[in-house]
Amino acid sequence: MTQKSAARRRRVPPQEAGTGPTPPTIPAIPPADVLGRLAALQSAPIALLKQQWRELFGKEPPPFNRAYIQSRLAYRIQELAYGGLKRETRARLQALGEQLDGGNVVLRRIRADSRPLPGTRLLREYDGVEHVVTVRPDNFDYEGRPYRSLSAIARHITGTRWNGWTFFGLRKPGP
Repeated sequence: MTQKSAARRRRVPPQEAGTGPTPPTIPAIPPADVLGRLAALQSAPIALLKQQWRELFGKEPPPFNRAYIQSRLAYRIQELAYGGLKRETRARLQALGEQLDGGNVVLRRIRADSRPLPGTRLLREYDGVEHVVTVRPDNFDYEGRPYRSLSAIARHITGTRWNGWTFFGLRKPGP
């Protein structure tokens, strides 16, 4: 029996069967080192944070801002030192999330506490005309038509692309 067929029979991932790249080794972090490492994140240059990301996650860092990378590194350091969530807990959280948003990825990206409550009326005056949008549990109502997003309504009103949350004053415009 070849090594590859033995790996298939035991359902071993190809990396362990010697047919693919070896996954990076993630270092263990002693609990006594956690506070010092967390404090060091605050003053570390971004290049060092990205290097730590590669070491602790075994992959390239995402193109996000410093605060995001710092917070994820802080969690990862504690996770490696004290242990992460049990597989059952992660599965339960995933099931609850899907139950909450029905598996809709768009809704998942919108924090539940930032979305206006159903029944809320959003008012916006544009070109001397007052526009009223009613928030529904799963969509938005404008002129008797359902829309999936506020951005689609803003585009309908203005004829140009807008962030709907910014257009209706729910979020401050970016820099």
